[in-house]
Amino acid sequence: MGKQGSPRSPRPENIDEKENIGRRSLDSLSGNDLLLGRRIYGSEVSKAQGSKHDQSCVSSNKFWKKQQSWLRRNFKSIVLMISVTGFIFCIDSIMVSIFHSDSSAMVQDISRLSNMTLHKNGAQDASPVQMYSRLLNLASDSLAKNEFKPDTPNFQEERSSKSPQWKPCADNNKAAVALERYRELSNGYIMVSANGGLNQQRVAICNAVAVAALLNATLVLPRFLYSNVWKDPSQFGDIYQEDHFIEYLKDEVNIVKDLPQHLKSTDNKNLSLVTDTELVKEAKPVDYIERVLPLLKKYGMVHLFGYGNRLGFDPLPFDVQRLRCKCNFHALKFVPKIQEAGSLLVKRIRRFKTSRSILEEALLGESMVKNTVKGEEEPLKYLALHLRFEEDMVAYSLCNFGGGETERKELQEYREDHFPLLLKRLKKSKSVSPEELRKTGKCPLTPEEATLVLAGLGFKRKTYIYLAGSQIYGGSSRMLPLTRLYPNIATKETLLTPQELAPFKNFSSQLAALDFIACIASDVFAMTDSGSQLSSLVSGFRTYYGNGQAPTLRPNKKRLAAILSDSETIKWKIFEDRVRKMVEEGQKLRTRPYGRSIYRQPRCPECMCKF
Repeated sequence: MGKQGSPRSPRPENIDEKENIGRRSLDSLSGNDLLLGRRIYGSEVSKAQGSKHDQSCVSSNKFWKKQQSWLRRNFKSIVLMISVTGFIFCIDSIMVSIFHSDSSAMVQDISRLSNMTLHKNGAQDASPVQMYSRLLNLASDSLAKNEFKPDTPNFQEERSSKSPQWKPCADNNKAAVALERYRELSNGYIMVSANGGLNQQRVAICNAVAVAALLNATLVLPRFLYSNVWKDPSQFGDIYQEDHFIEYLKDEVNIVKDLPQHLKSTDNKNLSLVTDTELVKEAKPVDYIERVLPLLKKYGMVHLFGYGNRLGFDPLPFDVQRLRCKCNFHALKFVPKIQEAGSLLVKRIRRFKTSRSILEEALLGESMVKNTVKGEEEPLKYLALHLRFEEDMVAYSLCNFGGGETERKELQEYREDHFPLLLKRLKKSKSVSPEELRKTGKCPLTPEEATLVLAGLGFKRKTYIYLAGSQIYGGSSRMLPLTRLYPNIATKETLLTPQELAPFKNFSSQLAALDFIACIASDVFAMTDSGSQLSSLVSGFRTYYGNGQAPTLRPNKKRLAAILSDSETIKWKIFEDRVRKMVEEGQKLRTRPYGRSIYRQPRCPECMCKF
């Protein structure tokens, strides 16, 4: 090959084409293109610049024409490739923006949730308390692995093909007695002052209706006592529809809004006052006939003061028992203000998609129809969780919850301030260790234990959870296991605006009514304490109106304590199996056992009918 770059050197006939193209292309570069040429061809640039042969220029022009021809042939492909690349970058930017926005919203929601659940003494929030760290790690790993597996398990009530189907029928008036009978034979008026919060008051109202029927008396619309605990001045008409209540029960019990004027002086003098302490808990009909009826006949009225759970469930006449169910499941309707706020709560959870279940209709009436959206997309399903881990309950239980000496001192101080009678009783009785209390199922479940149960049952990380309840003892540190494993948590405070909640401010019973509605309307309801009045009433409503399609999860605290005692060694699969068996045991179809609450277990002939 001849010397390259010499003007006197003839162009060789057999020059390598690739090398020649390189030289020709470099001849045509200038400015920035020349810099590019340097990067591509290195030291050959200086040689190409030195070449001024005419044939080299001709060759360069030919090459440029070939390049232009190639560009024309592939122009569409190049434009398409550039467009696709730009589109990908655009989508990537949008996704990053959305993720950032969602993350910020989630942080805000969790922050609002933390503020809602903060314990009044926030010192404990600085150091998270975990009793089962190993199991929580296993639960987190399991949730990550199962994220894309089939959806949440179905916990419907166990029913065989031969089992009868139970339907609501407490409003069947075949056995009702005409109102005229009460006008002619009424023994007088019964006044009731109910104590407690929303749920205790509801039980007291229906018990009072049953007592009025039992004693053949006229019932004065119940009143609610002001409590230093609840600090709620609400009365019957602030929570329930008075006229509906009176009209719905008129064929069984005569109900009036106020005591006749001529009897008010008798009430003022407390001549016929019967306090809660004068009636045994779950009193029998004979107790009322012997203790209350004589006063009723003598004074024409009787005032049951501080009335609550003072009427047993068995034995009781069939019609009186049915009347209790009719009162609880049909006659007590929330006022429109509560219905509308409750329906808005449920709609926002369900993304305004139409549901229209029998449960929602019974609770909320036509308020659920407003502002709903019809479409192919199904309403969002959610689980309602009622956590009973308030400071008073934790202190009263005498259990140990892993908080060490700080927790022990704090709870002891609370007992001294709020439960002096409990401490006196403890001094006279044999002490039971916190470990023994836990083994026997006497300790309320912590948020951590509730989280492990949900994970053990197979509920996924994306599960939408409505959290019902009051302030959680220990605040956000106690809630951390739940919020970490299940970030999609909502409360009435996060779903409703401050303006929407304003009408209920300082009215704890009315706020509790919103939790009551959200729990009953949920797809799955999970309780942590079967002794809770709210949990009992909610599960009863779901049994009565749910048609076997409204499952309630009831962890057995004694069995769960036995499972968790192996927390340091148990394999996750075994933990899942044992938790599932524990919960499924509570799903079996059962009729109400003798003596058990008809409000919690209405599946019995007095309340429901077999089909």
